[in-house]
Amino acid sequence: MADPVSWFLIEPGWDVVDSTGKELGRVHQVLGDPDADIFDGLEVETGILGKPQYVPAEQVGTIVEGRVQMEQTAAELGFD
Repeated sequence: MADPVSWFLIEPGWDVVDSTGKELGRVHQVLGDPDADIFDGLEVETGILGKPQYVPAEQVGTIVEGRVQMEQTAAELGFD
């Protein structure tokens, strides 16, 4: 397992998975204020035609290079 990294390093296109490792989509946009070190959350693309879904920072768990894991399951996050 890779070492955790800061939210500052998250980039569009990174994989987003739920707490069980199930793929939810890819990072569309990172929301926050880097100057104030305030992480608001992520917009996650779930498909080509779908509107990106917002996930608040409180639901973000482990961040490693290329992957963001959520604290809850897909169903709990409303990704079903």
